[in-house]
Amino acid sequence: MLAVAATEGVIMGGTMQASVNIAHECLANVKDEIKPLLKKHWQMVALNKGTIKLNPNWEEYARLDASGVLRVFTARADGELVGYCVLVVSTSMHYSDHVFANNDVTFVLPEYREGATGYHLIKYAEEHCRENNVSLLNINTKVHIPFDSLLTRMGFDLIERIYSKCFKD
Repeated sequence: MLAVAATEGVIMGGTMQASVNIAHECLANVKDEIKPLLKKHWQMVALNKGTIKLNPNWEEYARLDASGVLRVFTARADGELVGYCVLVVSTSMHYSDHVFANNDVTFVLPEYREGATGYHLIKYAEEHCRENNVSLLNINTKVHIPFDSLLTRMGFDLIERIYSKCFKD
């Protein structure tokens, strides 16, 4: 049986050997740990790798983090970072009486996907949003590596499609 503690989000069981802790952390405290996972994430899901290289704007992330707009949720197994869900939380530009949380990136190492790590990571972020007066949480997925079935089971609705065209060769 999987359980999430109210404060820390400890998950035990599933196919994983180690317990997984879910937490809200400051980017400044996890930036160095996120970098290798972000690279793995990019290698697995990015399109146009030949022209659009991974090059995060860490100064902008730090500014958003310091201003309280960036929310970083982490999954750790025995203290090691195994996943993250990063949200940008701000007043909506179209609906100024509402706060929206928009997913920047969500990733869980493949060996931690068969348990419920992804579910608990998103659930923890969702609860944080509820507690912080967020009206709407938007999570995007990649068409070629979707986790739509997880999101629909969690009560999310498919509301939009995004089309892309790369102009760089």
